Amino acid sequence: MKMLAEYLEKAITFERMAAAERDAKLRADLEKQAVAYRKLAAERAKHLKLPADSLPNPH
Repeated sequence: MKMLAEYLEKAITFERMAAAERDAKLRADLEKQAVAYRKLAAERAKHLKLPADSLPNPH
């Protein structure tokens, strides 16, 4: 469960950095990182047999 929380924290951090970034390329890269961490979180939740809707929505 700890890894799941860490993945979500990282995703949120990257989403916040992307939201504040003015450079379009860097913003896109940060958004990609956030998506990757959300994917890891979803895979971990599946491994733990948690319901798919148990993960917070990014928006």
